[in-house]
Amino acid sequence: MALSGMRGLSVFISDIRNCQNKEQERLRVDKELGNIRTRFKNEKGLTPYEKKKYVWKMLYIYMLGYDVDFGHMEAVSLISAPKYPEKQVGYIVTSSLLNENHDFLRLAINTVRNDIIGRNETFQCLALTMVGNIGGREFAESLAPDVQKLLISSSCRPLVRKKAALCLLRLYRKNPDVVNVDGWSDRMAQLLDERDLGVLTSCMSLLVALVSNNHEAYWSCVPKCVKTLERLARNQDIPQEYTYYGIPSPWLQVKTMRALQYYPTIEDPNTRRSLFEVLQRILMGTDVVKNVNKNNASHAVLFEALALVMHLDAEKEMMSQCVALLGKFIAVREPNIRYLGLENMTRMLMVTDVHDIIKRHQAQIITSLKDPDISIRRRALDLLYGMCDVSNAKDIVEELLQYLSTADFAMREELSLKAAILAEKFFPDLSWYVDVILQLIDKAGDFVSDDIWFRVVQFVTNNEDLQPYAAAKAREYLDKPAIHETMVKVSAYLLGEYSHLLARRPGCSPKEIFSVIHEKLPTVSTTTIPILLSTYAKILMHTQPPDPELQKHVWAIFSKYESCIDVEIQQRAIEYFALSRKGAALMDILAEMPKFPERQQHMSNALVVTDQQPSNGTPQSVGQLSLVKIPSMSGDEHTSAVQELSQANGTLATVDPQSPSADLLGDLLGPLAIEGPPGAAVQFEPNAVSGLEGVPIPADDAAAIVPVGKETNSVQPIGNINERFYALCLKDSGVLYEDPNIQIGIKAEWRAQHGRLVLFLGNKNTSPLLSVRAQILPPAHLKIELSLVPETIPPRAQVQCPLEIMNLHPSRDVAVLDFSYKFGTNMANVKLRLPAVLNKFLQPITVSADEFFPQWRSLSGPPLKLQEVVRGVRPLSLIDMANMFTSSRLAVCPGLDPNPNNLIASTTFYSESIRPMLCLIRIETDPADRTQLRMTVASGDPTLTFELKEFIKEQLVSIPTAPPPPAPAPPAAPVAQPTNPAALTDPGALLAGLL
Repeated sequence: MALSGMRGLSVFISDIRNCQNKEQERLRVDKELGNIRTRFKNEKGLTPYEKKKYVWKMLYIYMLGYDVDFGHMEAVSLISAPKYPEKQVGYIVTSSLLNENHDFLRLAINTVRNDIIGRNETFQCLALTMVGNIGGREFAESLAPDVQKLLISSSCRPLVRKKAALCLLRLYRKNPDVVNVDGWSDRMAQLLDERDLGVLTSCMSLLVALVSNNHEAYWSCVPKCVKTLERLARNQDIPQEYTYYGIPSPWLQVKTMRALQYYPTIEDPNTRRSLFEVLQRILMGTDVVKNVNKNNASHAVLFEALALVMHLDAEKEMMSQCVALLGKFIAVREPNIRYLGLENMTRMLMVTDVHDIIKRHQAQIITSLKDPDISIRRRALDLLYGMCDVSNAKDIVEELLQYLSTADFAMREELSLKAAILAEKFFPDLSWYVDVILQLIDKAGDFVSDDIWFRVVQFVTNNEDLQPYAAAKAREYLDKPAIHETMVKVSAYLLGEYSHLLARRPGCSPKEIFSVIHEKLPTVSTTTIPILLSTYAKILMHTQPPDPELQKHVWAIFSKYESCIDVEIQQRAIEYFALSRKGAALMDILAEMPKFPERQQHMSNALVVTDQQPSNGTPQSVGQLSLVKIPSMSGDEHTSAVQELSQANGTLATVDPQSPSADLLGDLLGPLAIEGPPGAAVQFEPNAVSGLEGVPIPADDAAAIVPVGKETNSVQPIGNINERFYALCLKDSGVLYEDPNIQIGIKAEWRAQHGRLVLFLGNKNTSPLLSVRAQILPPAHLKIELSLVPETIPPRAQVQCPLEIMNLHPSRDVAVLDFSYKFGTNMANVKLRLPAVLNKFLQPITVSADEFFPQWRSLSGPPLKLQEVVRGVRPLSLIDMANMFTSSRLAVCPGLDPNPNNLIASTTFYSESIRPMLCLIRIETDPADRTQLRMTVASGDPTLTFELKEFIKEQLVSIPTAPPPPAPAPPAAPVAQPTNPAALTDPGALLAGLL
């Protein structure tokens, strides 16, 4: 920035530098902005010199980080100035202050075009630079032909042509139609004959963009690219200014090899041979030296060459050479080089012929797991996972288990996940697999999903020879003084099923097994107690003749939990207590679980594993577990009901429609039907008409299940659709829609800006539903992916359709499910709002007075803090209003407001576009008139503030409260369906594949 002759600008900069603190600087900036604004109002009295000076000051203030919301027109007007100093500042400030969509830029298009087609090269460079920085679609349509003429002109200096190539690249990215493929492909090849390396580098950047969209049109450029690489590799005619630490133009080498990777292959033998000679020279000539800058440049060229070698599927000898070179890199002390070596060796795993060569470096890779840098540890873990096979699986998994004890918490989840996958894919024998999974649970229980122990149960159930061993191992872990709750679950289940196989071993009598399991009961949560109750019932069943003392202890426990507030525990206790009095008949009712049908040979086939290799060569990534679920089977139908594994992507759970107690809809609300541990529930009496699994259908709903032939021509919904939607806005599971043919249920899990919502489509008839179609119509703020929906739903069957949801920014718009099906001659179509609403992306947080009041004061007024008097409010007491806020994921903060008639609440909003944002709400009520109140909402984002205010207003005015849950039945009768959200879903299982 030339300051000569502009004393006022120099003085202003000196004043800013002499400010003692931020406040002084702000005052000086505000004073100067006020002065500039005043002078611009009298623009006619300004000389070009003064206007230039003030615009320079605006740019300097903008560079300090202050908003400059005026003077843009003055900056744009300087572009048309006849002299270079004024034109220069006009172009520079316009490029800095305005974006491509600014309206003022339209005023400058003609002036910019005149500069481009003029004969003044300096003006041409200024114009091309500005368009290359902020040119938009309108610039592309108006200026592209002129820029192309400059680029191919033989009379223009290289400086202008270089800027023209980069300018055309910008315009092509904004509007690809401006480059005509038919007329430009030959000219592009001619441009690659350019001797000036600056122009050639810019043209190569343009070529990369062109071939990324359409490589077929630019095949003639391939030989020219190879010749360019040959010229650089042999250092032929390379000016000194383009040699960087002895490396000829590394930027041009990288861009050229990047362009070649967009071509599928190179067929011409001469061109291919020349290219491989160049790549061989690069591989042989690259080594690690002390100079960091030279290392950076040479490694940039080397790793692009490695990517090109893999892309071209080179000979095995060259591949081996690449792996050997990377092996040197992962052994050096420089962490950046080790990271690059591990990352590129992971990419080399895609080449099938080099796996054995990579295995030679296994010891060094394992050593990298202990590196102080976590990014290197992650790359080493990825590499070990990718190189694992039958020959080295045991060593690698044992190393991962050993490392698990000392690994960072940030890595333990990924580490345990990958160890479980490898153990499943490559186990040498089943006992080793059981050992690995139990060790995983023991060492990292908090990071191991329940899905993993579900899978172990399936293995043990399906392999009789493994059952005594698994039960014995479970017994050993229970002797530990402190074990994770997941270990309690899997041990209790295995011993409940197979402890009788250990009867002759010391310490394994039924009474001792019961005692060691019962010791864990006080330490577990309510989600584990039902499994322990099932284990006690199983132990009683295996104890024949019955042990009176053991029977007395177990009955006392069942009796204790018959009045438990948790309906799931209460139901099991009541029914197990009743069943255990049946004596020998208990052997038939609670018999061992039969084998599960083997749908996959390996657990990996049931995993959702993302193994994609993007075009830019980034290393493969491994997704999360999405393991099969093991459904609950129990009661009189325990041993005869069809056992199906509930899968994530639309697997049907079929039943026998002739059975009087058939599971008609699979029950999204019954926690054991989908998420619960195997063999842990007892079904209702066979003569009860079941709708949702384990939950009797009321009389009015039972009439909805009608036989074929009694359908009317019009399909009417059962119940109020709007009320169902509003209820699901405040809870995470329930029925979204129901008619005589189908029931659509929802179960959802929300975490930060992510959500997983599962639709349960249940056919209520004895004939199939045909032409089933489901389409999501998402609003702009939600990114929703729906798995494939089958076109036919079999009779009395249920389909699960997961939706992955991501919240992009705050909005109250609602996604719509467009659903239709055909039954007989009737075609039903309905559009349903999905409860993926604003409050689902809130996380309640209780703040103290020290946290609340500074935040509240800092948000001084609109648009970050909005206040409104709301009338027509449903008359609610403060307690009811607080409960409504809690249901909407707003945490009520008691004691902050001195007025007892007011409420203060806080929450955190999550989305992709903004960081987690704290939201504060204050409600001032009038005890004399509960139909009106004053509401104030504040947050750090104006859109969020407005949307949250309107959402709360809707809750207070129009949205009805959710219906209260049904009252519990008397202890002697079956209990009503569970309403405890904690019992409905396992968050880890439902969000598998999301995190």
